[in-house]
Amino acid sequence: MNTSRRLSKLGRGVFARNDQRKNIYRNAKTKLGMPNLVDLSLGSTDLLPPSSVLDEIARNLENPDSSAYCLHADTRPFREAVTSWVARRFDVEVDPDKEVLLLLGSQDGTAHLPLATMNSGDMGLIMDPSYPSHRGGLLLADAKIQYLKLNPENNWKPEFNSLRKSDLERMKMMVLGFPHNPTACVGEQIWLDEALALGVRHDFIVAHDNPYVDLALEGEAPALLRSDGWRKRGIEFFSFSKAWCMGGFRIAFAVGAEPLITALRDLKGVVDFNHSLAVQRGAIVALTHAANWPSQMIEVYRERRDRTMLALKKLGWDLPSPSMAIYLWLPVPLWARDRGVKDEDLAAGLLERTGVALTPGSGFGEGGLGWLRLALVRPVDELEEAVGRMKLWWQSES
Repeated sequence: MNTSRRLSKLGRGVFARNDQRKNIYRNAKTKLGMPNLVDLSLGSTDLLPPSSVLDEIARNLENPDSSAYCLHADTRPFREAVTSWVARRFDVEVDPDKEVLLLLGSQDGTAHLPLATMNSGDMGLIMDPSYPSHRGGLLLADAKIQYLKLNPENNWKPEFNSLRKSDLERMKMMVLGFPHNPTACVGEQIWLDEALALGVRHDFIVAHDNPYVDLALEGEAPALLRSDGWRKRGIEFFSFSKAWCMGGFRIAFAVGAEPLITALRDLKGVVDFNHSLAVQRGAIVALTHAANWPSQMIEVYRERRDRTMLALKKLGWDLPSPSMAIYLWLPVPLWARDRGVKDEDLAAGLLERTGVALTPGSGFGEGGLGWLRLALVRPVDELEEAVGRMKLWWQSES
């Protein structure tokens, strides 16, 4: 059976490739008595959401409304809670009816927005490296993609002055996200201010993916809602997956310029419904009664970062210190680079030999070539055990 050219452009994503390798390892482990898989390849935390959130979801599960289809009008209590949170968090007043939209994860927003706002052949720009849905959404919209390389020498700063005027005039959308996945760089507010100023000047959309806004380990995370002009050309995506540990519940929201929210809402009205009211009510509790929960997560991730980095450096792995929670961004070791070992092959070999799963950086674009992403999503003792397993592999390979 034939499939679309769009699908062939997408290819098999890095998480799907990793999932296949992990499944092979699990099957082999069962037969050969190998150690348990330590999965550090996904930003899916082992930490539970606030108990008040889980209690609220549980209280509402037997409500018939929670198992019914949910249309946009029924999401208003959620959107009102978002409006209050935005006012407290960013000192910005937004309209819950015109500038806020419930999403099924921030990937929903970044993948669907190009379909709602771009025509075939329009140009969209993404960072390189970047989260896969940024590229995927543009490919599904049949857009032409331009990449802006982020370099470690500049602390992953986007060099907007490297863009030609002709490219800016042709551009229809810029997609970025700071704090940045996968490099674990918090970023700076001035970067978003500059991006939005360009968007207003050259009439293109600036879409900012911001699920880690409350997980900066160093400094204050930037937000597009703090940038002048977001009501003209900006939209920002937030998620409960990271800061409130609700990844499996798949709930998020967008705040942005009214025409962009309307376009995305109209698209969603055709391709999906909204989340269960039980989960929405849990998310409302997260925003209103557990707003300080992310600050508690910060200290957990700080300890995980510091202890894991210490163990890796004792191993001989030279790596930069991340300024945001959840990830370490590891350069491929020198001994592997000298042999020309690619990051995906290195990750595959590490998994096969030790049962420790990391994500190859090339899965986030060419800018991730030569890097590996480690997610700090297990307790400290398991993270240190994972590094201990790496030790024999490292010594035998180097």
